[in-house]
Amino acid sequence: MRQRSLKVERLGRVDYGAALDIQKRTERAVLTGAQPDTLLLLEHPHTLTLGRRSAQNGIIAPSDVLKARGVNVFETNRGGKLTYHGFGQIVGYPIMNLSPDREDVHRFVRDLEEVLIRAMRDFDIEAFRIQGLTGAHTTGGKIAAIGVHIARWVTTHGFALNVNTDLSYFDLIVACEGEPVTSMKELLGREVEMSAVEDRIIERFAEVFEMGTGVRTACGSGRVI
Repeated sequence: MRQRSLKVERLGRVDYGAALDIQKRTERAVLTGAQPDTLLLLEHPHTLTLGRRSAQNGIIAPSDVLKARGVNVFETNRGGKLTYHGFGQIVGYPIMNLSPDREDVHRFVRDLEEVLIRAMRDFDIEAFRIQGLTGAHTTGGKIAAIGVHIARWVTTHGFALNVNTDLSYFDLIVACEGEPVTSMKELLGREVEMSAVEDRIIERFAEVFEMGTGVRTACGSGRVI
């Protein structure tokens, strides 16, 4: 098994369309070996994304309400259904070459869940899996969603963790099979420092995916809102 290294890019607030471009560039670089496996961590402005299994009636708010609340809508090639991204939410896009030793889609998704579960445990939040569903769940509701795309064994898209998220935006859609959603702020009764959560995600990601001990962190920038 080859020794893996991880490059982490903390991009701050990035428009969803700009983040797609960053993912595509990174995907090409990882595929060709010009760049190591990379974890992009960022925050999007208010956005609804439709995965490949999204229902046509998943968005229940009319277009004028979406416009008034500053919500953009994107169709994507990731797995999963409809979800919301917005301020106070950490989005992680792991761009990884799973070949040759990790060519297992289900294992990859389970490993992402494990990263989130362990990171939540670091904040005394008990998160868990639910059979037949994806993401990280709590007794108060779903705290993190997962939706990925894999082509030539290189991964794109990833996870969205509700940290200080305004959960009222989830009322605009039918998300996650109608399961309630929650956030770290709601469960802990206080705002949580985003960078501290990113720190734990990075550490747990390297741990679960058995990366080399030298995790490299680079600050980057997309289109900042």
